[in-house]
Amino acid sequence: MQLLQRISTLALFLALVVIVLGAWVRLSDAGLGCPDWPGCYGHLTWPTQADEIAAAEQNYPERPVETDKAWKEVIHRYFAGTLGLLVFVIAWLHWLARRQSNTLPLAPALILVPLIILQALFGMWTVTLKLLPWVVTTHLLGGMLTFALLFWINRNIRYAQQPVINENAANYQRPRFWVIASLVILTAQIFLGGWTSSNYAALACLDFPTCQQQWWPQTDFSEAFTLWREIGVDYEGGVLDQAARNAIHITHRIGALIALLVIGITAGRLISNTGTRSQGVVIALLLGIQIILGIQNVLLKLPLINAVAHNGVAALLLIALVNALWRPRSHQQLSTSL
Repeated sequence: MQLLQRISTLALFLALVVIVLGAWVRLSDAGLGCPDWPGCYGHLTWPTQADEIAAAEQNYPERPVETDKAWKEVIHRYFAGTLGLLVFVIAWLHWLARRQSNTLPLAPALILVPLIILQALFGMWTVTLKLLPWVVTTHLLGGMLTFALLFWINRNIRYAQQPVINENAANYQRPRFWVIASLVILTAQIFLGGWTSSNYAALACLDFPTCQQQWWPQTDFSEAFTLWREIGVDYEGGVLDQAARNAIHITHRIGALIALLVIGITAGRLISNTGTRSQGVVIALLLGIQIILGIQNVLLKLPLINAVAHNGVAALLLIALVNALWRPRSHQQLSTSL
């Protein structure tokens, strides 16, 4: 069990690294740094020698070698591949632990296996479909779900080893409705953030709180949220006109306002309970940081470090809410739960 805990903790940390690296690659416009998959111009790493670069550009004339982008994509792939291997190890160790004891739920680990396979497929399609926005956004959501599941698994393992006895019931009077509502709102906001990024709409508005010095500039919501688009088109840099990008950006801002309200209420209700006060404080702090980073993305014209941090803090806020939803259970309850 201790080995399982260590590996799940390592996988949890690695999942956050993969999310941050994915944001770094995407925001560095390095998503197509390697035009093929799983190799990079046919290499295990990337072409570095003059003859290798010449051969790569001959084989992929539409995508000249940009070494500063290729190595970023390769590093992201290797970290993601390592995470995938750890997920299979976790599932196997879970199965072994389940045979010895029924105190550890198996369902999260079993869900994680097909999820990580889907993530690999979406990673491939991100490249082969040339940054098709719905593929890129779904890949982001899958990464966040993987991170959340790994956290849930890690909490279950820790509790299975050291179950809490005689808990004070008052400590677990959590506002479940508000926590669940916050998770739904945050998931929608992460989708909107991914949609904004994959459609290159983050800089559609360069002022705040107005957009192009207007409260409501020209928008085209129909074109902005057309999910299915032509396959084979290179979506790097985006294909939408300004009105559609305005619509995406404004929708993301409205979503941020709703998230601030709902998650803020959730944090306040958690803080009001002695047993959950620390969780509420963490959620409130992460929410405040996330709002500040979002505003700075606009005012500072999307600096890379700030934008990557915006993705990372979103992942941490997701985990903070999942942590508020998770609660200790008896061994019998735990064995039948997710």
